[in-house]
Amino acid sequence: MRLLAAQALVLLVAAAAVWVVAAIVGPPLFREHLHRAGVPADSLEELHAEEAYRYATALSIGGAVAVSALAALAVSGYAGRRLQRSVAEVASAATAVADGRYEIRVAPQGLGEEFDSLARAFNQMATRLESVEATRRRLFGDLAHEIRTPVSVLDAYIEALEDGVRTLTPETAEVLRDQTRRLVRFSEDVAALAQAEENTAGMSFCQVAVGALLERCVAAVAERFDEKGVALSVAVADDVPPVWADPQRLAQVLANLLDNALRHTPGGGAVRLSAHRVGRQVIVRVVDDGEGVAPQHLPHLFERFYRADPSRNRVGGGAGIGLAIARALTEAHGGEIRAASAGPGEGTTITVALPVSESL
Repeated sequence: MRLLAAQALVLLVAAAAVWVVAAIVGPPLFREHLHRAGVPADSLEELHAEEAYRYATALSIGGAVAVSALAALAVSGYAGRRLQRSVAEVASAATAVADGRYEIRVAPQGLGEEFDSLARAFNQMATRLESVEATRRRLFGDLAHEIRTPVSVLDAYIEALEDGVRTLTPETAEVLRDQTRRLVRFSEDVAALAQAEENTAGMSFCQVAVGALLERCVAAVAERFDEKGVALSVAVADDVPPVWADPQRLAQVLANLLDNALRHTPGGGAVRLSAHRVGRQVIVRVVDDGEGVAPQHLPHLFERFYRADPSRNRVGGGAGIGLAIARALTEAHGGEIRAASAGPGEGTTITVALPVSESL
């Protein structure tokens, strides 16, 4: 209705403007041409000719306005109905999304690029919200699953102590302490993941010498590798330039990757840490000859709480957060991380690509 009213107003203003011009400018010009044609001034012929001119002008303008009004009404009615349907569909979909029905999508309206862009933006928003909601549900489920086991063990042991079934022996105290450590470690891992995924505001970037950083990381985990009997080596190419990074966060990425490699490499195996330059990137690889990963698990390795072997003992297998932290921190550095494996028993290669320092 507003569109129709706007078009009607434009038509009325145009008709009024035409009528004023025709009434003021038209008669003198018409009268002058009559005089040139030999019609005497103030004669009956002149009077009838001017009346005919006025009637013709009024009929012409009136007919044009009527036809234009009908056309405007038809066009406005058609366009208005289409716009109303489109807006109503988007409004209905928005209401559905607000009610938690994130699977709702809006079809392209065919009303031009602007409306198609609106539909695409809405569908993208709904898809993101659907993904966020699915992640939220899975996250709460994983949190409950991870916490349930140590809490159940603690509850059972405390109840047994209260009933006198068990006594507080050193072995019992060690079990209670071990389950408490699991809860503390899990809470620290979740906090670290949240901090890594939040933003880069708390990161301190500077030029980081890759070779020196890798050597420090290897030195920090060397004792654990020796205890398990897994060989650890490091190789850095001579042309590797510094990267623009937060050294502590980048060290955390490498520590998580080395910890993951150690966990999945049996005694007698080997883990190789290397770095080389490819164009404007520094490629860091952690290669192990351990258990390997089946192809169907590779796309999910960096998801929260995901573990390729769900049956793995949760004390030895971890909570599945380390690789998610590594991905979040790598992406915060403007890099990317990916995994490759030829299959179970064939080892795994984790590749981290980091941008070269901007000053180089």
